[in-house]
Amino acid sequence: MNLSKFGEKFTRKAGITELMDDLGSAMAKGDMLMLGGGNPAHIPEVQLHFRNRMEQILAEPRGFEAMIGNYDGTRGNEAFIEALAALLRETFGWDITAKNIALTNGAQSGLFYLFNMFAGEMPDGSKKKIMFPLTPEYIGYADAGLTDGFFIARHPSIELLDDGLFKYHIDFDSLDVGDDVGAICVSRPTNPTGNVLTNAEILELDAIAGEKGIPLIIDGAYGTPFPNIIYTEAKPIWSPNTVLTMSLSKLGLPNLRTGIVIAREEIATAIGEINGVMHLAPGGLGSKLAFEMVRSGEIMQISKEIVQPFYRRKALQTLEWFREELGDLPCRIHKPEGALFLWLWFPELPCTSKELYERLKRRKTLIVPGNYFFPGLEHEYWQHKHECIRVTYAQDDAVVHEGVKIIADEVRKLYS
Repeated sequence: MNLSKFGEKFTRKAGITELMDDLGSAMAKGDMLMLGGGNPAHIPEVQLHFRNRMEQILAEPRGFEAMIGNYDGTRGNEAFIEALAALLRETFGWDITAKNIALTNGAQSGLFYLFNMFAGEMPDGSKKKIMFPLTPEYIGYADAGLTDGFFIARHPSIELLDDGLFKYHIDFDSLDVGDDVGAICVSRPTNPTGNVLTNAEILELDAIAGEKGIPLIIDGAYGTPFPNIIYTEAKPIWSPNTVLTMSLSKLGLPNLRTGIVIAREEIATAIGEINGVMHLAPGGLGSKLAFEMVRSGEIMQISKEIVQPFYRRKALQTLEWFREELGDLPCRIHKPEGALFLWLWFPELPCTSKELYERLKRRKTLIVPGNYFFPGLEHEYWQHKHECIRVTYAQDDAVVHEGVKIIADEVRKLYS
């Protein structure tokens, strides 16, 4: 088959597709300890809310028919967008209206649009790149550019903490943002590490981006103001120079693919225009199920009182299990500040993280090797990239505990 450059790029094996294929295969077989993916937990209280909302829609005259049978506009369901704009305006004082918001088929689609809007081949013949000022970063970014050499990234500074923990920080002293940078992007909290950039770090990045006349893209799929899977102080931040992406996935609707982009009006309009070309309109089931929750502001309460405590407990419990099972093995764990993952660093690991991944897969335990989480540094050798793994704690406690035991046992064999 003769493929275009586009076809060649997006059909070659990528880290995110390998991860999703392994997850799908493991789910189909049903015999794998699933400590690898980003699927949120099935929180009973949250699922009950969505079930009740679905029953309300079905009970409304032609509610079902309207839900599945009508297109929304290119920027998504207007009622949901209006309600979300009002909620953010009233809660945080953000100077936004519905014109600042566009929905997409998942946050990943929105980020693909944004990356390729601000980087790649420019009309004047120059080439722009997306900069990650801190790595590790999300595995799904790595292949989202339409051209090669699309991303640049910087090493973090590493702070060693007590109790076998550590934390990544942006190394601002070495953060040089050149004229070839079209936008800066960070996730908050960071997937895969659970790191939460401080308010000061975000404000400094926003100032740097503003001076350069480029946007700061903040991927808030796990963050504030919802689903608020954050265990440390973090202020929701938005400015006309900031593009904030959010999602309903980690709230409990991953299969409905509802992404949210909050930006200047011209950026939100552009997202809608791309939607029109790519999809006609984004799917509306997620926004319809979440509409009442947003209109009433209950989404904030559910995030703060149900979702966040649920994951915080699981994070601390899984951290304690790893400490018990790893004992005196050389391992540091990134301070768990949010998201659904623990990030384990094994200094001088006797094999690569990819080899450890394969060994664990043979033992029916699925994790994600760390080497995939360094977009922009793919071709740079850095031993740290091959010494880390990502482990989710979103699965049932018994599954996570058993997986922790197997991971620790395999690592102990390697070091011995």
